[in-house]
Amino acid sequence: MPKDPIQKKKILKHHQQQAYCTSRPAYRQGRKFTAIKAYTVNNESQHLYIYGVPQINLRKELKNLCARYGELDRTAVVQEVDTEVFTECFHVHFTNIQSARRAKRLLDQRSFYGGVLHICYAPECESMLETKSKLDQRKMDVIKRLKNG
Repeated sequence: MPKDPIQKKKILKHHQQQAYCTSRPAYRQGRKFTAIKAYTVNNESQHLYIYGVPQINLRKELKNLCARYGELDRTAVVQEVDTEVFTECFHVHFTNIQSARRAKRLLDQRSFYGGVLHICYAPECESMLETKSKLDQRKMDVIKRLKNG
């Protein structure tokens, strides 16, 4: 029996939204609960997946929202991932990683046209050249910090 060509992929483990940390001591807790997740340079990426965008043709609005944080290379709807009912997932590619970091930090859990956005890095979308340049940039940043202090 042939496989269904429209079969969707399951959400990868690093794309799943984590539960809030409720065991943090009161003096370490901020104004709102957050999930705790540490990222290595290899986990971060210029590519972001944005889940929870309402399915009402919001590509232009999402592109304008993301463009506030840096220059975009492209924005596209991701068809092959599982999403909640009446929502879409977008793949946003920033030209530099700093813009993607800022966008992820400031847009995650933000309300957008009645939906709550969930943003995650998508390092699986990187090319070999992008990964190499990301690691080289991190190496230069570390050397610069060591010289300064």
